[in-house]
Amino acid sequence: MAGLGPVRIREIAQELDLRPTKRLGQNFVIDANTVRRIASLARVGPTDVALEVGPGLGSLTLALLETGAQVEAVEIDERLAGRLPRTVGELDPDASERLRVRCQDAVTLRELDWEPTVLVANLPYNTGVPILLNVLERFPTIASGVIMVQAEVARRLTAAPRSREYGVPSVKLAWWATARSLGKVGPEVFWPVPNVQSGLVGFRRNPQARPALRAETFAAVDAAFAQRRKMLRSALRAWAAPFEALELLEKAGIDPDLRGEALRVEDYLALASAKSAAQPPSL
Repeated sequence: MAGLGPVRIREIAQELDLRPTKRLGQNFVIDANTVRRIASLARVGPTDVALEVGPGLGSLTLALLETGAQVEAVEIDERLAGRLPRTVGELDPDASERLRVRCQDAVTLRELDWEPTVLVANLPYNTGVPILLNVLERFPTIASGVIMVQAEVARRLTAAPRSREYGVPSVKLAWWATARSLGKVGPEVFWPVPNVQSGLVGFRRNPQARPALRAETFAAVDAAFAQRRKMLRSALRAWAAPFEALELLEKAGIDPDLRGEALRVEDYLALASAKSAAQPPSL
């Protein structure tokens, strides 16, 4: 199968009068080896339905279709969404029936034509985390995936407790999935060339423990990291109301003198559980 090389990508961009914007995170992969590496790392095959966010000019889309998978691509730019089926028809016409394109902001994505089994995406730098968390929440059939994000974001998503990069994205992704770093991607494989490194993050969905407590667990995470330098006894005061933060921390078996960066997602779940158990039963 013929991929999209640098010359053809620039030709299509010129045809569309496309000037890539930082606002939409438009840096298009022009290296066929990179997109095939991503598809391989994601272990996409003929039985999969791949959700691709931000297909852009179609390099990764073609690599995913090459595996025999069905692909549903979500693209916010109307020009790119409209051009993608034609690009696939030109370069891999036999795969056209295995492609669906939806023009939408993936941050607010709620439904798809097909049930996805895997997420494979080159996510925009500025909205990558909200998109990832939204997709994992809305589409429980997604069992695994590989995403490409800014290297700094990749470090945050895969960070361990007590590390400098550990924060809200680390904990919230850990609620949904086990994540790991799959390596770096240099800026030279993109057009236009960004001034940052990129990283690959692989994930596999976790079995859900007490999903009804997710909102409360996430609220505790947000409160703890909103005042990162404070001890939990102080940082969680507003979140714990009308109960005492110290009381809930003790019930959860957590040292109140710790800071939020020391807690695993299981600890935040224990806090949410303690608060839920303290609530009087509804009549």
